[in-house]
Amino acid sequence: MEIRVKAAEGAALPLYATEGAAAADISAFIPAPVTLHPGERAAIPTGLSFEIPQGYEVQVRPRSGLALRSGITVLNSPGTIDSDYRGEVSVILMNLSGEDYTIFPGDRIAQIIPAPAVRLPFVKADALSPTARGEGGFGSTGVC
Repeated sequence: MEIRVKAAEGAALPLYATEGAAAADISAFIPAPVTLHPGERAAIPTGLSFEIPQGYEVQVRPRSGLALRSGITVLNSPGTIDSDYRGEVSVILMNLSGEDYTIFPGDRIAQIIPAPAVRLPFVKADALSPTARGEGGFGSTGVC
């Protein structure tokens, strides 16, 4: 199985950085640097379009080093690229730091990982089966 990739002229194909990497890095395909001010977000194009097999998605995730060192994250993480989407993928980046951050053409901005996408029917019900947790929500199982 494979994912076909249509790449704009000069766009970098996804690249697994190491032999054991689960996710592949994707890069900014921009004509000029883009500066994100603190608290600002922007959709950064990649120049890539994918043909993802039905029954799969591609998840877009932050790069851990970029997040730790610079406070740059993928805002809707993990983002989903659906199998029937054929347009160019852009990554919504946000600057969570207190300093400007500049993205340069070709910078690795996110990572992607193919994953199974299971579709199950949603059925209206008047009641749900009980569990030990029940309706306990945020923090109900303990803080740590």
